[in-house]
Amino acid sequence: MEPTTANPIDPAAVATAERQTLSPLSERRMRRLLDVLCDGTRLKIVRALRDNQLAASDLARILGRSRSATSQHLRVLREADVVKPSRNGNVVRYKLATDINAEILQDIGRAFDRLEPSTAA
Repeated sequence: MEPTTANPIDPAAVATAERQTLSPLSERRMRRLLDVLCDGTRLKIVRALRDNQLAASDLARILGRSRSATSQHLRVLREADVVKPSRNGNVVRYKLATDINAEILQDIGRAFDRLEPSTAA
């Protein structure tokens, strides 16, 4: 490994970059969130829950997967604090969490929305 240089080429840029470096805890949390989202089915679940609360069976129908497989993906998303369940009688509906993960997901969602072809004529 090459040793670091004593004098940066652009000290102001280096100082800015150093201030923006994530803490180890934040880095682990970000890595966990991104790992969870590196699955097509979980991405589809997140997209489906953007403005909705849906039961696992409804999500399974949307995804074209079994309720059992969908529930496993929901468990992973729940453990990563991406979705939150709410029970009403026998029905558990899922919605996106409202913490920092939700803000990150909203930002990602807006960025990907720009990639989608416009449906407006």
